[in-house]
Amino acid sequence: MQKIKAVIAGVGNCASSLIQGIHYYRDKDPQDAAGLMHTVIGGYGVSDIEIVGAFDIDARKVGQDVSDAIFAAPNCTTVFCKDVPSSGTRVRMGKILDGFSKHMSDYPDERSFVLADQPEPDKEDVIAFLKESGAEVFMNYLPVGSEEASRFYAECALEAGVAFVNNIPVFIASDPEWARRFKEKNVPIIGDDIKAQLGATITHRTLTDLFRKRGVQLERTYQLNTGGNTDFLNMKNQDRLASKKESKTEAVQSVAAKRLDEADIHVGPSDYIPWQKDNKVCFLRMEGKLFGDVPMNLEMRLSVEDSPNSAGVAIDSIRLAKLALDRGIGGVLEAPSAYLCKHPLKQYTDDEAYRMIESFIKGNKVELDEVRNTGGRARPAAAAV
Repeated sequence: MQKIKAVIAGVGNCASSLIQGIHYYRDKDPQDAAGLMHTVIGGYGVSDIEIVGAFDIDARKVGQDVSDAIFAAPNCTTVFCKDVPSSGTRVRMGKILDGFSKHMSDYPDERSFVLADQPEPDKEDVIAFLKESGAEVFMNYLPVGSEEASRFYAECALEAGVAFVNNIPVFIASDPEWARRFKEKNVPIIGDDIKAQLGATITHRTLTDLFRKRGVQLERTYQLNTGGNTDFLNMKNQDRLASKKESKTEAVQSVAAKRLDEADIHVGPSDYIPWQKDNKVCFLRMEGKLFGDVPMNLEMRLSVEDSPNSAGVAIDSIRLAKLALDRGIGGVLEAPSAYLCKHPLKQYTDDEAYRMIESFIKGNKVELDEVRNTGGRARPAAAAV
């Protein structure tokens, strides 16, 4: 198979895990490739992905080979693949806009953000680079709250005809106007806000759906998350959190038997604990009523390495976007977005989304339409109403 040429904006922990994973699975027997949701999609294996470009604005990464930049401070994720060969692809200076929170420059150690003293590209520069590099898929890994910067790169991808995967909670794929524009240009888009492979929100959704299926009335719930990576440090700025909280909350609300009042649900980042580094800890509580209105409650603690937990999902999203390009499918990819993202244009239960994505991979349109027509729980995301 030919290589899938991908470009990344934001060379942080998630990009590090993604690129490590591309090389980690290169020589793995597909029968022994633990940790993948799909070993092959449309004939493409993990190692068929090639990173041909990257953008960042941190001085410690701009100008570096991508294989070195993914290990540069302040990245702190687990190194599970030390042998990442030089790629020959250097990190380019990105567009700044709102791509970082100013409070991140105030720390005295390596956590402090260091803005690169390089000229910023304009839209025409980025579009030209995407075309010259042969890029097919653009991965948005900017920090939470990068509303303007994310839309800048989405615009560039759209005009260059490059599939766009929006891994962060800026509402692009779930915005009807952006969805219309990608559809008109026949450019695929997946989004918004990547779900972890087995993280806090997907677990919370699964349990909420279980309550519904078993007739347990969910009355109150919270999800509290702590971590020590730059994502959690960035989110200490409460002004950057609005879309993140909406995305995570709607992901849970959308599978509940009845929407909870705002005062009865809290889903969102809670605190930054430096020594946790890329370890994310979730504390989950759910309160409900069983038969005879008898009360019950469930409490759970989940601990995961945050960035590798998203990389397996990102690996699939790149290959699914390429599959859409190969098939001439543009616009919001409904099945991949529903299964891989917290805030898609239309919400489905995870069971329905799983059936949809398997049908999408197989190219079984009849079965896919049947899921859409008989699922009965599809609903627009909050921002798309």
